[in-house]
Amino acid sequence: AQRLKRLLHGLGEVIETYRPQEVAIEKVFMGKSADSALKLGHARGAAICAVVLRDLPVHEYAATEIKLALVGKGGADKVQVQHMVGIMLNLKGKLQADAADALAVAITHAHVRATAQRLGVNTQQAWSRKK
Repeated sequence: AQRLKRLLHGLGEVIETYRPQEVAIEKVFMGKSADSALKLGHARGAAICAVVLRDLPVHEYAATEIKLALVGKGGADKVQVQHMVGIMLNLKGKLQADAADALAVAITHAHVRATAQRLGVNTQQAWSRKK
């Protein structure tokens, strides 16, 4: 419970410092370990609470949607995603997996958001047109 409290307050401080206008996160993926999924769900809930308490919109994308948006196929592996993030952001060297995942979510949302604005629709409608 203390870790969740630190996560809630720590993310709140990051939000207060950097003042994002919206937040994009990856949807929960149910892997082989129910215990890991439950712990991830708790942490994710604390993070979402930190965002919602500040009245920011939360946009969620499934891992397959992120991979499709970046690599062109929903079954891409982590190495392909890391590579594409590096290319898209013109980064030198290999990204850590967690950093690449976070940047992949951000890039996906930026593309979906830009498409939504061009079409005059919300992000959910824009994404459903991309599939």
